[in-house]
Amino acid sequence: MNKEQKESLQQQLQWTKDQDRILAEIEAKLYEMRAIAEYAANHELTADKVELLNDQLSELKGEIASLEQRLHSVVH
Repeated sequence: MNKEQKESLQQQLQWTKDQDRILAEIEAKLYEMRAIAEYAANHELTADKVELLNDQLSELKGEIASLEQRLHSVVH
């Protein structure tokens, strides 16, 4: 294996690690969204609480969208 091949493989490995890290962040946020949805489904909530939970879901949705952009912007 020459130096260029080794560097290429190292870049591919780093790219894969970056992709994996971003996907793990997305997964964690999706689990958080699921927990919020399950909580809402299992409890009687006031209008204020519903608004608060909706705000949290919207924030998480935005964070996921940002992570997805990073996921697709990482050049291989």
